[in-house]
Amino acid sequence: MKLRNANELYELIERSIDEAFEKRRFLFNMYGYLKGAKYTRREVTEFIESPTANSLNETILDLDSYIKGGDKVLREAYGHIPKPEARKIRKYLYGILEDAWKYERDRRPGRKTKKVTK
Repeated sequence: MKLRNANELYELIERSIDEAFEKRRFLFNMYGYLKGAKYTRREVTEFIESPTANSLNETILDLDSYIKGGDKVLREAYGHIPKPEARKIRKYLYGILEDAWKYERDRRPGRKTKKVTK
């Protein structure tokens, strides 16, 4: 992955996570960013396998557990966030990962399938 793009992408994701938790603002559109910056499939695959994506996934799993009741540690960590807000944050963070997976799938080499219209 190009060093500038990799650092830029990871920084944007980290900032968007902070915005979601601190200000409840969900501004970052992963798919749109990847498409606009013309990321390659290899670059997106590297992101998906990166520690940043792993951390994002762990946060999503923690939020899932917290929403379902969670243990004392999770309630202490996320207790300041009402559960409806936690659901919104979880959905947003999962959307970032989903967009990366979708972009990676869309950028597969080969002939594109056409949609059949009736």
